[in-house]
Amino acid sequence: QVQLVESGGGLVQPGGSLKLSCAASGFSVASYAVAWFRQTPGKGREGVSCISGDYGNTYYSDSAKGRFTISRDHARNTVYLQMNNLKPEDTAMYYCAADPDPLLPLQFAHANFASWGQGTQVTVSW
Repeated sequence: QVQLVESGGGLVQPGGSLKLSCAASGFSVASYAVAWFRQTPGKGREGVSCISGDYGNTYYSDSAKGRFTISRDHARNTVYLQMNNLKPEDTAMYYCAADPDPLLPLQFAHANFASWGQGTQVTVSW
């Protein structure tokens, strides 16, 4: 059974950093595409970043490029999202999602991932 558990969210001041974790079970992060999405009330879901299962290629939204870094640890079977220079508009619930389809990362922001975690809240505020 595929399970995803996010952690690492919290309250941070503008300009600060957070590192989110997505602990996976029931599959290997080396063989599934894993992505981070975020959502705020009244706003649609936004794809933030994705890492492919095969070669570990990484993909970012325009808002994440240059500030966020996605990575994975095979031994811990965990995917991370390092977020630097956080802005108030980054405030959202962040979810990780996984899917075995190797083509999903190419259009990850619009793809329907098979499995989702419960989310972790990130709040950027003074």
